[in-house]
Amino acid sequence: MAYALRADGEQRLEAYCDRIGGELGRSERREAFAMYSIGLLGDCERKSVEPIAAAACGDPGLCRAFTERLLNFVAESPWDDRAVRGCAAHYALAAMSKREAVEAWIFDDTGFIKQGDKSPGVQRQYTGTAGKTTNCQIGVSLTIATRTLELPVDMDLYLPESWTEDRKRCRAAHIPDDLGYRPKWRIALDLAQRAVEAGYAPGLALADSAYGDVGEFRDGIRDLALDYALDVKMHTRVKLVCDDGSITDTMSVADIADVLDARCYRKTTWREGTRKSLQSTFAAVRVRVVRAQGIDANEQWLVIERPDRSAPPTHYVLCTLAKSTPRKQLVRRIKQRWRIERTYEDMKGEFGLDHFEGRSYRGWQHHVSVVLACYAFVVAERSRAFPPEARGTQRHHSLQTAA
Repeated sequence: MAYALRADGEQRLEAYCDRIGGELGRSERREAFAMYSIGLLGDCERKSVEPIAAAACGDPGLCRAFTERLLNFVAESPWDDRAVRGCAAHYALAAMSKREAVEAWIFDDTGFIKQGDKSPGVQRQYTGTAGKTTNCQIGVSLTIATRTLELPVDMDLYLPESWTEDRKRCRAAHIPDDLGYRPKWRIALDLAQRAVEAGYAPGLALADSAYGDVGEFRDGIRDLALDYALDVKMHTRVKLVCDDGSITDTMSVADIADVLDARCYRKTTWREGTRKSLQSTFAAVRVRVVRAQGIDANEQWLVIERPDRSAPPTHYVLCTLAKSTPRKQLVRRIKQRWRIERTYEDMKGEFGLDHFEGRSYRGWQHHVSVVLACYAFVVAERSRAFPPEARGTQRHHSLQTAA
């Protein structure tokens, strides 16, 4: 899909590329970035190096030279991914924050379906992208959201132990020797640390149970002075805090869901959709989490969702927002996590996030950086185009609304 900008938009895009170019340094890198990003923003069906080069050169005789230039920029050139991503994120967040405050930091992972076994990090593993175990890479991401806009700011490649324990295989994919195994929750925590260091406005950390079930992840988020609302599985052990301050015996969150009186569950609407209201039934109680080493000193919310009072629960969420937080606000903030699915769809369908065909670790990181930079520009344009009251009905339309 092409992005037809007006004259002022073209000026902003040129200035934005110059801004990113300041982080790239050398003129050939700046030119290659501009060519590659225009290709990702354009209407090429396949957004990998060769189709982008072919569309950019306009002369079949020059196509090979353009391809080599882009291949060098993406796969080999030693520019700083963190600097480019940070520059892009600060640009978009400045535009977003003029309209609305940052509310959430959403952590999740997405799959990149692959053939063969040479792409860095590829193996047979489960990905929600395919809904099954398949041959793929996994990227862990951080997306920062206001009430109506989402901005992916960082992403890192998950390297399974089958890779990190085989240094010869890692070197063939140009994976640095000092890069060892990190579980996905550890990668997410590293992304959070980088975001704090970059000075991004803080938000409520949201993630599914693959992250929320890990006590070290929850602790790490709190150590960064962030609140969280994290899904946990039904076996998570807690003590219910009663109104008088006393605590019950240890129970699983599933047990608590069963013993709560039906009147504790209330229907709550968190968003008005285009066709119907989005609502479900929720209970919210105060708990203290039980771990192998003891009981957490601090109380937090346990929010339980069930489609109706007679159905089994579908989600359990631990949340550190203040005790005075109203139920409806708790639910609305928690439900922001599901917006990441649309963000992944946009990055893949419109910006070619999963179109990278190289086999190098640096190439994967560079491709992701340019995608994030392109997405940041579009989000900034969308923020300027629609005030908050208008975006409530526009944000689910095509990305053409960005221009």
